Amino acid sequence: MSPTTSTCPTALRESIAQLEARSNRMRRDVIRMVHAAACGHPAGPLGMAEMMSVLYFHEMAVDPTQPAHPMRDRFILSNGHCCAALYSTLARRGFFPAKDLAQFRKFGSHFQGHPHLGALPGIEMSTGSLGTGVSVAGGMALAAKVDGSPARIYAVTSDGESQEGQPWENATAAAHYGLGNLTLLLDWNGIQIDGRTEDVMNPGDIGAKYAAFGWQVIEVDGHEIQGLIDALAEARADESRPTLLACRTTIGKGVSYMEDIPDFHGMAPNDEQAIQALRELGDVSPEDLNHEKPAHWTE
Repeated sequence: MSPTTSTCPTALRESIAQLEARSNRMRRDVIRMVHAAACGHPAGPLGMAEMMSVLYFHEMAVDPTQPAHPMRDRFILSNGHCCAALYSTLARRGFFPAKDLAQFRKFGSHFQGHPHLGALPGIEMSTGSLGTGVSVAGGMALAAKVDGSPARIYAVTSDGESQEGQPWENATAAAHYGLGNLTLLLDWNGIQIDGRTEDVMNPGDIGAKYAAFGWQVIEVDGHEIQGLIDALAEARADESRPTLLACRTTIGKGVSYMEDIPDFHGMAPNDEQAIQALRELGDVSPEDLNHEKPAHWTE
């Protein structure tokens, strides 16, 4: 992994206020994207806004002008159905124009319902089949360790995804190989598409399970930005083992009628609901839902 350029990617280290604004902007993007497509997963991305903002605008060393730089940090969205959050983040970070978000889930668009490797800069893996993303993240971390690369690997996983078997194979391998360059962020909201995780298939104390495998486990409020920053710094400081940030989150965060409601895991808001959501999120023009106007994606 020798660098191809003299300038390695660096982290932005934005302020708390800037990161809060980023999170709110992402939520507005998500509502507009999913409403315009009349399909998709809005509530999960709303609950991930702070995690994604802190990762891309404070923690990760990436460079939108050199998206394939060999020394870049990598991010994998293992719960790929929450891709609206990733698309918004990459656009606002400068990987592609924000106005292109209006093409979300349109026929022939690069912004499909799950991330697709090669379709857009900044996408590190095609995800959607739950369980596979965390394993690939583990493989990337092992490769970086073998190569002596400074790159760190980050992935978001979910409590619903923890019902799969493959994440636990990765948990075993990552601890065995001492992958201190691997950090998973658990989007622990208690809800999946069929209802509440404890009713569908209770995953139990996920943090305790990772700790039993030999991981460093840090419990944090997934909507508290300073807590996320501190937890990620603690993860970086432990070079001997992988880290799980057990992020307690609320699905649909920021939109009153979506918060902690399973229905909006995979249901788009209608016109009235979208207007209400945008008003609650402080959008400058919530009544105008014509997504052909680029202004919606650049303000």
